Amino acid sequence: MKKTYLFIFGLLAFVFTSCERAFMEQDEPKNPVNVFDYLWNQVDRNYTFFDVKGINWDSVREEYRPKINDDLKNDSLFRVCAAMLNTLRDGHTNLISGFDVSRNDSVYYKMYAEKNINTEVVLLHYLTVNHHTTGSFKHNAIRDGQVAYLRYSSFSDDVNESVLKYLLKYYKSCRGIILDLRQNGGGSMSNIATLLSIFDNHHQPLYKTQVKSGPGHDDFAEAVTVYAADSSLLGQNPYTKPVAVLIDRGSYSATSFFAICTQAYDNLRLFGDYSGGGLGVPNGGVLPNGWSYRFSVTRTIALDGQNYENGVPPDTRVLLDPACTAQGIDNVIETAADWIMQ
Repeated sequence: MKKTYLFIFGLLAFVFTSCERAFMEQDEPKNPVNVFDYLWNQVDRNYTFFDVKGINWDSVREEYRPKINDDLKNDSLFRVCAAMLNTLRDGHTNLISGFDVSRNDSVYYKMYAEKNINTEVVLLHYLTVNHHTTGSFKHNAIRDGQVAYLRYSSFSDDVNESVLKYLLKYYKSCRGIILDLRQNGGGSMSNIATLLSIFDNHHQPLYKTQVKSGPGHDDFAEAVTVYAADSSLLGQNPYTKPVAVLIDRGSYSATSFFAICTQAYDNLRLFGDYSGGGLGVPNGGVLPNGWSYRFSVTRTIALDGQNYENGVPPDTRVLLDPACTAQGIDNVIETAADWIMQ
């Protein structure tokens, strides 16, 4: 098995660029029938989650191919192709034209309709009007100053090492931290590495990743193990107090990657609902008519050997109680705080 001590997205970028160049160099007819067939074939050869999602891609073709003919207008062709891609139920899948961009409706519905956070309750009763903002984190202390509550809403927002050191020093007397990643839709993988750098890092494995390497649905390159760094940002004094990480269906992509990384740390525990998944790295190309597309071309295996593309499970599942919410209480935060206090 191959190894790496770094996140491997530099390697993936090289592979993806080569694939996209190969796609673009082909001189294909631009008629609707060929555009549809081209897209279906690219997904058939390169998509990575047919098995996990229980998708029969041949049956999908049988459903949507009869809707295509060479007299079809662009907007109708776009709708049919987008509907076909939607059957993948993958938020990393898009069709992009000069007049529209498709998004997976089922994934977005779950992210927002099944969210496990009430942001007004969090703002008014946990962060409060006197909360602090340091870098990309909103924060305050709860439970009479014994638990630090940090809200980080997007991995697209920079995680700065100096900010992390400041926060840990500011809350050094607290018994632990609640890191709220609910409705964090993902972003930069480098921010995961920076956030993990405060913990006890000693080259422990974090997860394995595989790139699609052949036309068969089971054709994958050799697994690459991703390891943690060899030392903590804090030197000989890594943060070892309990950290409760809150996730829900809106915790997608990079946030799901962070969630599976918690398996490598004894002091990190997941609370809330399942994450939204999104553990495949997307790539794509250009269709014969000039539209572009993308979909997942890698898969990720957690330390426990599972593929959590459909959602990372919490260690302790806690769903919002409407009765608590009505009283200004977030029972997910309260459960996490109880764990820290105990």
